[in-house]
Amino acid sequence: MLIKKGVLLTIAAASIFAFQTKEASANSVYTVKEGDSLWNIGKEYGVSVVDLKNVNQLESTKIYPGQKFTLPSSISSEDRQLLAQLVHAEAKGEPYAGKVAVATVVLNRVDHGDFPDSVKEVIYQKVNGHYAFTPVQTGTINERATQEDYEAVNEALAFNGQGQGSVFFYNPDTSSSKWVFSRQTTITIGNHVFAK
Repeated sequence: MLIKKGVLLTIAAASIFAFQTKEASANSVYTVKEGDSLWNIGKEYGVSVVDLKNVNQLESTKIYPGQKFTLPSSISSEDRQLLAQLVHAEAKGEPYAGKVAVATVVLNRVDHGDFPDSVKEVIYQKVNGHYAFTPVQTGTINERATQEDYEAVNEALAFNGQGQGSVFFYNPDTSSSKWVFSRQTTITIGNHVFAK
């Protein structure tokens, strides 16, 4: 029985590692397979569907088996891991959509002129002497992310460039910031309110 558990743990760890490392490298070429969609390709490789269309000069989302695409570059594996760890720490116990939304907030901040220009800088940004994200302050960002956290990051990457532009999120039951309550709400998912 111990051998079976050890084998299962090894397989589970290997599958999570394989998922974590599946990413597009600059100028990778992807051949469309039967049943593919831009959305599925974007989620699988963690690349923006908007960028996928732009890089390949596609005017619609219609694709065909055998068609070859250049995969746009995405964030580094280190940034992907850090973002998954933040998602894990911030949205543990939240619905999957909430995990995607937390990752989307970070990506929206990277693209927004009022925030730093990289995932790492956004996550470690200090505001008034405190880290912008509580898990960085408390150290829970160092917990290991789950496969679902990585999937949420890849989905957020595929969705990047679309959506309502949320750059903040908070739990109204625990937040003490009056300022954040003044922000325009974009969506509420689970215990988090997302805003811009």
